[in-house]
Amino acid sequence: MMELVVATRNAGKLREIRRLLSEAGVAVLGLDSFPDLAEVEEDGNSFAANAEKKACTIAQLTGRMTLADDSGLEVDALGGAPGIYSARYAGLGASDAENNRKLLAALTGVPANQRHAAFRCVLAYCSPQGDCRLFEGRLPGLIVGAARGNEGFGYDPLFLVPEYGKTLAELPIEVKNRISHRGQSLRKFLAYLQERLP
Repeated sequence: MMELVVATRNAGKLREIRRLLSEAGVAVLGLDSFPDLAEVEEDGNSFAANAEKKACTIAQLTGRMTLADDSGLEVDALGGAPGIYSARYAGLGASDAENNRKLLAALTGVPANQRHAAFRCVLAYCSPQGDCRLFEGRLPGLIVGAARGNEGFGYDPLFLVPEYGKTLAELPIEVKNRISHRGQSLRKFLAYLQERLP
C-alpha cells in the first residue's frame, strides 16, 4: 500500500481526503503524525503558490511524498473575496461560525440571484526532491442568506449547489465528495497516480 503525507491538521479535510484515497489503496498520514513540525506559513498570492509551498516544505521535512491543498471560496459580488484568506477571513484563529457571519454581513443588500460564488481547490503533489504537480477543481454555486445543514465544515452551510437545491452541508458526504472542488482535484490526482502505480 502506498503511503502519503497530507499536509493538514484540519480534521474535516483529512477525513474527506482519507475516504477518497483509501478506495485507491493509499494510506494517508496527516500532520498529526508529525507533531514536531511547525506550521508552514501560507504567504503566497494564489491557491497554487500556497499549496506548492506547503507540499514542498513538508515533503522535504518528512522525506515522503506529500499532498497539500489550498482551497477557498470566491464570491463574485465581493471581487473574489475571501479567496486565499477564506480560513482567516474574520481574523487569525477565527471559527467557521465567525467567518460565516462576516461573509453574510459583507453580502448584506446583495440580492439572492447575484450571490454567485465558487469553491476552488488546488492540490500540489510534491517529492522530497522538490518535483511538484498541480491539480485543480472548481464548484460553482450561490451563497444563501442563513446557514443550512450539519454536514461538512467551513462555508459549506452557506454554499448552495443549485442542481441539488441544497447546501454542501445538507448533502451526504458521498455526494459532496463526488461534486466538490476538493473531490474534483483529488480525482485528477488519483488518475495521475493510477497511471504510475504498478
